[in-house]
Amino acid sequence: MGSEPPPPPPEWASKPCIMGIDEAGRGPVLGPMVYGCLYCAKSYQKTLSTLKFADSKTLKEEKREELFENLKADESIGWAADVIDPRELSHKMLKKEKINLNEISHDSAIGLINNVLNLGVLLTEVYLDTVGDAEKYRVKLSQRFPNIKFVVAKKADSLYPVVSGASIVAKVTRDRALRDWVLDETAENLHRNFGSGYPGDPGTKAWLADHKHLVFGFPALVRFSWGTCTSYSKDFVEVLWESDATEQDDNGRTDKRQMKLTSIGFCSSKRKGEEIESTGTRSCKFFQSRKLKLLSNF
Repeated sequence: MGSEPPPPPPEWASKPCIMGIDEAGRGPVLGPMVYGCLYCAKSYQKTLSTLKFADSKTLKEEKREELFENLKADESIGWAADVIDPRELSHKMLKKEKINLNEISHDSAIGLINNVLNLGVLLTEVYLDTVGDAEKYRVKLSQRFPNIKFVVAKKADSLYPVVSGASIVAKVTRDRALRDWVLDETAENLHRNFGSGYPGDPGTKAWLADHKHLVFGFPALVRFSWGTCTSYSKDFVEVLWESDATEQDDNGRTDKRQMKLTSIGFCSSKRKGEEIESTGTRSCKFFQSRKLKLLSNF
């Protein structure tokens, strides 16, 4: 059986609509980063300004929760959130071809716009807080969505109610994700008193110090790509990874090299002058023990 088709969009969605996008959790070393959006008919814009939305950072948690429940119940408003797992952030920022946080943020915003358009909403204006250079970001979005007017501004969440509402969506979604987070790890000394998750928070620092593992680094709640993790890695044991990569020298000869890889949160710094290398045609131990060979044709 196929999946059920999405419900039809509300009647107001066929009229010109505006949308706001904002994030929560860009800076913390713990937990997900969340992008939220809020959209409504352009004709609802004046009413939106009376709903007391504000930059979520200026509101107490109780007020944010109240406003979030209000906007969820308002049939003239649509909203969505993109929760980016800390493991995904670490993976993208530490991979060989790194994807920086600005690119990840741009991709999330673009994904939210695409999803709302696919619902059948007639978006004509989108307002966003800037990520990187505001004009370059606006041009990038305009090229991707030529039929939409984009307004990219610093502190957009305090300037435009539609972005303030998106800020509340993002912040409450992240707060709830952290509050309900289930630790994958099962060590006996694990606890959830990790504070706000920001690098400068004493509670977060203490939690990182208590939960570092000499081999595996930190629990999956932690963003390994953050520089904050580096200061905790000096006591970690060194991990050597074997590679079956083939290299070619200037004379066209090939040799097998066993390479040493270091990764933040897993290894200590290199020992001076250390190189682990094996030459010849012999495969590394992992492939030898399993009688595996490299095939170019199948």
